Amino acid sequence: MTTLGVTGGIGSGKTTVCGFLAEQGARVFYADLEARRLMTEHDGIRDDITNAFGDDSYQEDGSLNRAYLADVVFNSPENVEKINAIVHPRVHEAFAKTAERARDEGVEVLVHEAALIFESGGDKHLDAVAVVVAPDEERIARVVDRDDTTPDEVRARMSHQLSQDELRRRADYVVENDGSLDDLRQKSIDLYRTITGP
Repeated sequence: MTTLGVTGGIGSGKTTVCGFLAEQGARVFYADLEARRLMTEHDGIRDDITNAFGDDSYQEDGSLNRAYLADVVFNSPENVEKINAIVHPRVHEAFAKTAERARDEGVEVLVHEAALIFESGGDKHLDAVAVVVAPDEERIARVVDRDDTTPDEVRARMSHQLSQDELRRRADYVVENDGSLDDLRQKSIDLYRTITGP
């Protein structure tokens, strides 16, 4: 089994690439979704987040107060590091368990989709990493439309991530999302065939 990281800056199209890889037969572990689940359901993480950022981190119904945390965390590099140190190790543990199951079930390619693969050290546990890149203005427009946010807020989030040049430098594979959706699908298929080929 090959483990492939898929990463890229916010709005780059990495989730779309993962969907195309899944169409080819890959199994996809979505780290951000897993992180959200753990932040809600994992008692240790809940305690650590509440201790670090206060009781307002969770709503009265027990759900994550995403707006509050985004405001507190993304405006402070120190708080970004703090929440990553709480959540990332548990996400890596969850991926290790997923990989074990996938191997037992004969999965050929297991994809680890995450925005911060390199920053979290996740690349050390993977066979290869593919980076999805796209023009900045297209990324910003996508996220503004998707998240009902402002361009300045998107740029602030982008500033906490590695630059696309740095991502290219670290990548084993680069997927250029600079054309149509059909183009991106074909590039994803080509990537899958490269990984599973002889």
